[in-house]
Amino acid sequence: MARLGEMLVNGGYISQEQLDAALKKQKVSNEKLGKILLKMGFIQNENVIKSALMKQLNVGTTQLLEFEITPETVRLIPENLARKYKVIATMLIGKTLFIASATPTDMSMIDNLAFATGFDIQPMLAPENQITHAIERYYNPDSDMLSLFTDQTDEEEIKIVEETTEDITPLQLEDIVQDKPLVKLVDDIIVKALKSGASDIHIEPFEKNVRLRYRIDGNLVERARLPQYLRPAIVSRIKIMGNLDISKTRMPQDGRFKIHYQRRTIDIRLSTVPTVYGEKLTMRLLDPIRLNLDLTQLGFPERDIAVYKQAINLPYGIILVTGPTGSGKTTTLYSSLIELNDKNLNIMTVEDPVEYNIPNINQIQTHDEIGLSFSRVLKAFPRHDPDIILIGEIRDLETAEIAIKAALTGHLVFSTVHTNDAPSTISRLVNLGIPPHFLASSLKLIAAQRLIKTICPRCQVEDHPNPLDLEFLGFTPDEISNTTFLRGEGCPHCNHTGYKGRTGIFEIMPISDNIRDMINSNKNSYEIRKQAINENMVALRQAAINKIKEGLTTVEQVIAQTIG
Repeated sequence: MARLGEMLVNGGYISQEQLDAALKKQKVSNEKLGKILLKMGFIQNENVIKSALMKQLNVGTTQLLEFEITPETVRLIPENLARKYKVIATMLIGKTLFIASATPTDMSMIDNLAFATGFDIQPMLAPENQITHAIERYYNPDSDMLSLFTDQTDEEEIKIVEETTEDITPLQLEDIVQDKPLVKLVDDIIVKALKSGASDIHIEPFEKNVRLRYRIDGNLVERARLPQYLRPAIVSRIKIMGNLDISKTRMPQDGRFKIHYQRRTIDIRLSTVPTVYGEKLTMRLLDPIRLNLDLTQLGFPERDIAVYKQAINLPYGIILVTGPTGSGKTTTLYSSLIELNDKNLNIMTVEDPVEYNIPNINQIQTHDEIGLSFSRVLKAFPRHDPDIILIGEIRDLETAEIAIKAALTGHLVFSTVHTNDAPSTISRLVNLGIPPHFLASSLKLIAAQRLIKTICPRCQVEDHPNPLDLEFLGFTPDEISNTTFLRGEGCPHCNHTGYKGRTGIFEIMPISDNIRDMINSNKNSYEIRKQAINENMVALRQAAINKIKEGLTTVEQVIAQTIG
């Protein structure tokens, strides 16, 4: 290989005398020959030296805009080194890794990359602006992801309130947490979900990509498909935020963390589960701005809220709220506690998990792994002189017996049961093993509920539903002619769904003397339902139909939420 000085002399860039003088000075200063030639003024343009060095080292040129690079190849060089040296890997042939660099003659850079990657490094000259663009493109999410999650005008940031790094090595932290583009991507995923009013974030791995979905107004909405190679880093980053073990990928894990965002604290519950393509991760966003804890704003009709308030102001007894997961039971119960919250009352709750922190109420989180179960906490409650008790869920006979005993000894007890309607709740408790006469003596009211989507107010238009659907729901000809049916056309405000927000529909069944007698007589759910309707209980489907008549929802929604 020809020497650099000889190439410059043969190329006519310097004379032999100038080369000799530079070599003489190099022996004293031990600097690079090219730098000495520039300092002595023998060569005016640094590019001349670069060009000669490229020929000496057999370095070619490349245009990064002309071809695609596989993500696997890019990741052969760690991002921190790619950014430090302004390089990007372009292809791997055998044990030789070709890289694009704006300074391909930097031997120190080449040596360091060879040591870090374990490959022979073959540099190629490329424009620096193309390399910078390629680094952002390939190490960050793709351009679609950036446009989706990066709001150029939004300077708001989220801040982790409780983040620990126990059991995580410094090397792992350096590789994962300090990856600023990754941290920003995760932050943007959470911020975008909060802005969309999402209750949950789902990160789901598949063979070729990772699906990102938000649950908005009860429906899962796909927001993006991420490259599969980003999944381990995204999941590890979120697991670190939730203080989970990032080395455990084959067992489910649960955690939680808090963030500060827009002057409020948001609690985020985190759960992972292994799938055939990697860990699936779900985050529940407990955003206080979305929590409406005013009983009058939950969707209760005027008559029903009066009946409900009368029951919850009784001095003792059991109030049960029932419905499937995600039907708003916790919101109704919390709203009830806030309605009753008074400095003269001692209110205690036992929950799994505690969804929201309510001021001036004693909330206990169960921890089964250390033996802090529902029953164990409830057995300790009497020694703390409670006036009102909330039990997150009656899920077994022991919990039910403790709740009934508390109600019969002068406490007001709130809880939930997973049943489809109010009357069937009684059968459910009897099947658990509760004697009917205990239920008759302790129950005061059962409320079944659902959440139903409401029409977007900005794009609502008149609708003309299928007459067969109306007939199926029980609309009479007079009701059809006297009802203005509405629907949402879809607009940016509602993400083009036609719906914005949800409201509750309720089936309120107070335990009257007649129903109490029927419970004592072990009557079935059908007979109890019939009696309750005779006493003016509005069934869930009829409550939903009333929302249609009020112009709040659609026939389609009522059928989806109340049929089956």
